[in-house]
Amino acid sequence: MSAPIATLFGIGHLRPAPGTWGSLATLPLFWATYQLLGFAGVIVFTAAIFFVGWWATENYIRAAASHDPSEVVIDEVAGQWIALLPLAFAMSFSNAHSGALWPEWVAAFVLFRLFDITKLGPIGWADRRNDALGVMLDDCIAGIFAGTGVIIMTAIW
Repeated sequence: MSAPIATLFGIGHLRPAPGTWGSLATLPLFWATYQLLGFAGVIVFTAAIFFVGWWATENYIRAAASHDPSEVVIDEVAGQWIALLPLAFAMSFSNAHSGALWPEWVAAFVLFRLFDITKLGPIGWADRRNDALGVMLDDCIAGIFAGTGVIIMTAIW
């Protein structure tokens, strides 16, 4: 049961760049969840994705030859959701339509991928833990950096 979750139902097996595919697949999932459940719903789902992802990753890597197999993309889902939280906040409290925020959607995606790939500072620290929690944390920290970047870029704009 953990393999479909860890690989986001096989999306992690897409090549090249499975993490990018996982992040890209997250965008419509986030949008649909927001449309159905609102801001509170995406907050709850973000936490659930983290904890279920941690469990699934732990089970998956126990059988894998690597502490962070490239096909495990549930960590990208959690991190990308965190990067998108400022958009949900903006849509919720300003009544902005999701389509009007397309630059923020693009920025959240690009910044998240940039921070996830470069592993700057605490992102790299989490990645070097070499365990399931580190797999999840490095993407969540990258998501926090990306979300902060979205807020700063929006404020400047």
